[in-house]
Amino acid sequence: MQMKLRAHAATPAVALTAAPARAPTAARVTALAAALAAVLLTAGWAQAAPPAFTPRWQIDGNAIRWQVADTHRDQLEMSGRQVSAVIDYGSQADGTLLLSRTVVWPMLRTIPDDTHASLIRKFGLEATPAIAIDGAPAAAEHLRQVRFDGRLALHSQLAPGLLLTRTLTPSPDEPALVERLELVNNGKTARRYSFAALDASETTPADKGTHGTYVIEVRSPAREGTLAPGARTHVDVIISGRLQNEMVYVDGEEALQARARKVAQWRDELVLETPAPVLDAMFAFSKVRAAESVFATRGGLLHGPGGTRYYAAVWANDQAEYVNPFFPYLGDRAAVQSAVTSFGLFARYMNPEYKPLPSSIVAEGRSYWNGAGDRGDCAMISYGASQFALAQGDAGTARQLLPLIDWCLEFTRRQRDAEAIVHSDSDELEGRFPAGKANLSTNVLAYGGLSGAARLNAALGDPQRAAALQHEAKEQRAAIERYFGTNIGGYDTYRYYAGNDKLRAWIALPLALGIMERQRGTIDALLSPQLWSENGVLTEAGDKTFWDRATLYALRGLLKAGELERTMPYLRYYSGRRLLGEHVPYAVEAWPEGQQRHLSAESGLYARVMTEGLFGIEPTGLRSFSFAPRLPKGWPRMALRRIRAFGAGEQGEGLELATTRLKPGQATQRVLVRLDGKTLLDRAWDGKAPLQVVLPD
Repeated sequence: MQMKLRAHAATPAVALTAAPARAPTAARVTALAAALAAVLLTAGWAQAAPPAFTPRWQIDGNAIRWQVADTHRDQLEMSGRQVSAVIDYGSQADGTLLLSRTVVWPMLRTIPDDTHASLIRKFGLEATPAIAIDGAPAAAEHLRQVRFDGRLALHSQLAPGLLLTRTLTPSPDEPALVERLELVNNGKTARRYSFAALDASETTPADKGTHGTYVIEVRSPAREGTLAPGARTHVDVIISGRLQNEMVYVDGEEALQARARKVAQWRDELVLETPAPVLDAMFAFSKVRAAESVFATRGGLLHGPGGTRYYAAVWANDQAEYVNPFFPYLGDRAAVQSAVTSFGLFARYMNPEYKPLPSSIVAEGRSYWNGAGDRGDCAMISYGASQFALAQGDAGTARQLLPLIDWCLEFTRRQRDAEAIVHSDSDELEGRFPAGKANLSTNVLAYGGLSGAARLNAALGDPQRAAALQHEAKEQRAAIERYFGTNIGGYDTYRYYAGNDKLRAWIALPLALGIMERQRGTIDALLSPQLWSENGVLTEAGDKTFWDRATLYALRGLLKAGELERTMPYLRYYSGRRLLGEHVPYAVEAWPEGQQRHLSAESGLYARVMTEGLFGIEPTGLRSFSFAPRLPKGWPRMALRRIRAFGAGEQGEGLELATTRLKPGQATQRVLVRLDGKTLLDRAWDGKAPLQVVLPD
């Protein structure tokens, strides 16, 4: 059978809006609170309170679960080495199942071979085998429960006593999406059933693909029989894409089990244990989304943001700055290799004239995009590469990355003006909001690159170079204070560029990178009604736009600054809303642009809220770090286990950081550090100055 498969425009299939909290009364209360806060602002102590939040989903072991009782639709993305899929699902007004699958093959490149040139198709009802019960076509499925544990399970009632569960997962290694349909007879009488075969295909024109003709197939076998009471049966639908002269074979059972094993592996490494189940669960899911989005491209393993638009490519912000510095902590081998590959791609564009590096390298490394000019990309790369190298804890990797870091630092130096401020054409928002000729983001990241490079050179045995870089970092920090430090919106914080008179989200960056000169005013501004909204930190005061990356930097910076008691309600609220709310279970990109796509690097930023914010981990060398695991009020203990950073290795128990409160109501904590079960530090701590740890060689 030949079936016409629908081409898919590179946008998410669900129009997700920045919906208010579900309870109408909560919205009114929030509005009144905001009005009151505006009045209190003049007194200097106004703070936007997190609104009321009613979860739609519940935590269910290692999964989240939605018991369907109303009309609702959502989408999430899942990825494997050669495929990604955005699944739209939900319950329609009549209770019937809503389901479509947008499948992306990043390495089946289309023409033109640009950033968005992945082969994409959307599959609706035509990708479901016809089902008959007792000789008659089955009625429409009525959705009863949705469960997600890294695989998406949609539980529906097909007929009285008959349940149909669809379990969707990407194949971890093959270019295919697997959907298992399992029929269960919960009734008291036997039922006859049949699944019609699916055998649909599309052959794409050779002149539309960079590698010629591609073949897309939707297949499942016919099956029929009698289902006794209590019995079950299943068929697997395989949606695959391949080169015309290539053979792809996918075993549904093997793919389902391999995906489960891979998700369990990510969950079992870098384990967060706190008294807050929502934080632990959100952290666990963030590891999955950050690590799954690594694709086996012709240019090597590459992490990609996803969202049906960004694959087989790397960016100076998403990869170099956001997610690469996280991967050593998780220790996933493919993710770490993708970071090394991405830095290697950027290094290819180093040049003696010091022309800007491209913002992104696309098409599996064959081309690049630089449409926004210099966004401060070298500052992003020098910061991210130095943090990655330090956390990875391997001298060979560090030496491999050092030329790129040095080149980026020199490029940045050449952009300085007479006031020692680094100029750039734009920032990571690429002109969406004004950034002037010199912006705070580029300059703070330049400081981070200098500081990280100083520590890296010291670790590699060059103290003279390290001292010079540290001095330069100190001067950069002073220049940031002189040029950007000011009063905006009634707060002693930072302007974003010369002429800026509105609070901006990126005032969080100095806190996240340890610049605390304007700590109090910046904290107050970030948590004020001018910036904090029900969706986190607004990009600019007075606007409705939000980007989760800014909120995640803000939460990390607030925690790193030791502002636990004011920050924890916002962290709990944000985590609950993203994990258990209306659009789950990951951090999102932005709204209204992109309609809250689940881009994967943002999940890496969420994980860093915990590692670098809550636990205050900061690399100081290849085998050393400082940390400040401050316990929030009411928490008796917390721990971060099986950390693979700082050369802790892939085997064994890894590095463990744990802290307990010695006496209820007091700040004194007992802090314990172990490596593969051997105690490195065990002492009382007053919760103030960070602790220093050096791992044995």
